[in-house]
Amino acid sequence: LASLKEGLRRKEPVTMAMTEAGYGSSSRLYERSPEALGMTPGDYRAGGPGAKIAYTVAKSPIGALLVAATERGVCSLKIGGEDASLARSLREEFPAAELKRDETALGRWVRAIVNHLSGKETRIDLPLDIRATAFQQRVWEALRAIPYGETRTYQEIARIVGAPKAARAVGHACATNPVAILIPCHRVVRGDGTLGGYAYGLHVKRKLIDTELARRERAKGRVTSREPKRARSGR
Repeated sequence: LASLKEGLRRKEPVTMAMTEAGYGSSSRLYERSPEALGMTPGDYRAGGPGAKIAYTVAKSPIGALLVAATERGVCSLKIGGEDASLARSLREEFPAAELKRDETALGRWVRAIVNHLSGKETRIDLPLDIRATAFQQRVWEALRAIPYGETRTYQEIARIVGAPKAARAVGHACATNPVAILIPCHRVVRGDGTLGGYAYGLHVKRKLIDTELARRERAKGRVTSREPKRARSGR
């Protein structure tokens, strides 16, 4: 799929991009393309013509955030860098889409994300408009099920999605996650407890994990402090 996308972005004919990517037939390609690309290969090659995407860039505890959305939900969340570079990366993915910077339209969603990153809210459940292969979808659903303040290993996620030998593929699904934070791929670590990879840098991944762990520990402390003390025995 990555090879196909690269060929289409180079404006290669669909048939040539399909063959070079290893697809055996056009029927298989077009059968799978709506869930994998979100559009036909021809439309993807053209850069997503007709798509209307609003976006904004905001400050957060982990740096600048670009949040982009269609009318159906968030389609992209990028972390770090200058406003111009973040907007450019969005344009590179959909060069023919209609992009419009609109802080007002996305303000409520951005505030929810920033509050979540600050540890003020443990849950965040915004509508998404993303496309995935069947395997990516299983992995991303498993990531969203990881409780706040906890982590899982790549191997554990592989077992959860029914592919115990596919830990490497789980890692790739994490790396291709288009909406970081909303699909919390930062909560997946290696079996030895080390962080593994993260598209936006290991320092960001560590900060995200540490913030969630601290918030969870504070919440546990408040619950414990409210528990009534046991009465001492009169004997």
